[in-house]
Amino acid sequence: MRWFRRERETQPAESAPVDDSPAVLRQNLDELIRFVNRSSGRLPGEAVVTARRVTDVLRAVIDSSEVRELDIYTVVSVRGVVDDYLPTTLKSFLALDPAHHDVARARGQTPVEALQEQLELMWESTSAVLVAAQAQDVDALMTQGSFMRTKFSRSDLDL
Repeated sequence: MRWFRRERETQPAESAPVDDSPAVLRQNLDELIRFVNRSSGRLPGEAVVTARRVTDVLRAVIDSSEVRELDIYTVVSVRGVVDDYLPTTLKSFLALDPAHHDVARARGQTPVEALQEQLELMWESTSAVLVAAQAQDVDALMTQGSFMRTKFSRSDLDL
């Protein structure tokens, strides 16, 4: 009976290439900021402030691309926070029954405290990414300075 059925060729589904351009990263970040702002009435005030601190640092990281192209590690870090870590953290909290927000769990932390701790860790991580991106700019400037001194300073061979 095999001849009645058509053989289907199994081809892997082609996924669209991911656009890691600063413009797309900014667009995704803007969507995340709008989500944080829309959710602000259902999130603890301190959490909103910390989440926006995270997004502000991410904006600074993306904006550093105007000076120097973002390296792959920076792009992966930014995409991870923008597309997964921050929205997942906030959505997980928002999915909780508000009656449980201040009830201590097994570790002794309330969901509000756990949320704040996670957001602060995210802020520290994104701040480290910004420092690394800025350090690359400083390294590039120092390398350029060394080149300029070597290229344009008087040589020992000059008479």
